[in-house]
Amino acid sequence: MSTLDPADWAGLRALGHKMLDDMVDHLATLRDGPVWQPMPPAVRAGFNAPLPVQGMPLEALYERFRADIQPYVTGNTHPRFMGWVHGGGNAISMLAELLAGAMNANCGGRDHAGIAVERQVIAWSAKMFGMPAETSGVLLTGSSMANFVAVLCARTKTLGQVGRSNGVAGHKLTAYASAGVHRCVPGALDMAGLGSDALRRIPVDEDFRMDTRQLRAAIAADRGAGRTPFLIVGTAGTVDVGAFDELGTLADIAAEAGAWFHVDGAFGALAALSPTHKPALAGLERADSVAFDFHKWAQVTYDAGCVLVRDPDIELATFAQATSYLAAAPRGLAGGAPWPCDLGPDLSRGFRALKIWMTLCAYGTQALGAIVDETCALARRLAGLIQASPGLTLLAPVKLNIVCFGIAGFSDAQTAALVADLQEEGLFAPSTTIIGGRLAIRAAIVNHRTSAADIDALVAEIIRRI
Repeated sequence: MSTLDPADWAGLRALGHKMLDDMVDHLATLRDGPVWQPMPPAVRAGFNAPLPVQGMPLEALYERFRADIQPYVTGNTHPRFMGWVHGGGNAISMLAELLAGAMNANCGGRDHAGIAVERQVIAWSAKMFGMPAETSGVLLTGSSMANFVAVLCARTKTLGQVGRSNGVAGHKLTAYASAGVHRCVPGALDMAGLGSDALRRIPVDEDFRMDTRQLRAAIAADRGAGRTPFLIVGTAGTVDVGAFDELGTLADIAAEAGAWFHVDGAFGALAALSPTHKPALAGLERADSVAFDFHKWAQVTYDAGCVLVRDPDIELATFAQATSYLAAAPRGLAGGAPWPCDLGPDLSRGFRALKIWMTLCAYGTQALGAIVDETCALARRLAGLIQASPGLTLLAPVKLNIVCFGIAGFSDAQTAALVADLQEEGLFAPSTTIIGGRLAIRAAIVNHRTSAADIDALVAEIIRRI
């Protein structure tokens, strides 16, 4: 009989224990290594190998992982990774991944514990944001897919089942978001068949928030041209500077226009965990849908995105299908409808909910909210050091945990080179963005391991180089 189970379970157990010990050591000693290092050409070339026909011993395969993969990953677990809004993960979530892998549960549907855990996570999420208890939702890879789900739900609200069966051609639907909206929103409109040109990018004010007067004018102009405003997207935490749109005002405008009000809160929505920063989210509780990621500020391991939808009937109308081979039943394993595959695009889905559930249970919202507070305090510390340092200039207000700054006399090319040097030397991993037509150094403080000493060291190293 052919099987993929090992002939020697004891040997697998021993190697598994070593892997776990090694990974715990890895997390415990992150500071001792570089933030990131580029793959040497010889290592990169090793991933152009032919398709394996014969297997290799697991011990040798693990050594290959240790030598050629582990040293060259993104680096976002490291406390001095500050470039993109990536969470640092956590040890409990890592262990949950091991448990979920052993279960190998397909969480697309049917009546089992994996679905119950996901429903619990959705209910907790709605509670965090002040949304109704009946709010539905589904876990996804990230906010890119969550925003896509929201666009499709907004289409259903506007067009009904006609939009699902006949498409959107000829309906001239238009959506609105700030000029600072994340790329996944126009991408969602593109994937939904509306085209990215259906998105009106509304200019921002001096605080990088959507200008609501210009939003109203754009809606009126589109109506006058025979178009149908169907979606308004508010951003909670813009990717460039961490700005929050005026969500309450956007909810009012959406209600007046009869449009779906969606909040892209990829990382900023989780400011709701912090009593200090939650007021910035006023109005989010009125959203028709919210997209956010647990793998950012909540520190769950990748990937762990989520969409919440206020009206369960609209989410079901958008995704559910009747098929004989996946028919739900009143009892047995085919019970428990509606299933996650009735609420989103994926039928084959892993047990993503377990690591989120275990993270929330192990730490609680109070500890996770404290991480939000701490990272925002570190961002303010960084902004203060920049303002006190000759040669450094703050380029945008620090509203949350993102700091954008420049170096006096540096060209864009010099700024880009300095950032690349810091990354390639494994010292720090900031990123860059464009602020006011100028290339800025961008530090996003998200990792729960980052300390005040890391912030001070970043500024000291940049000053040393200029």
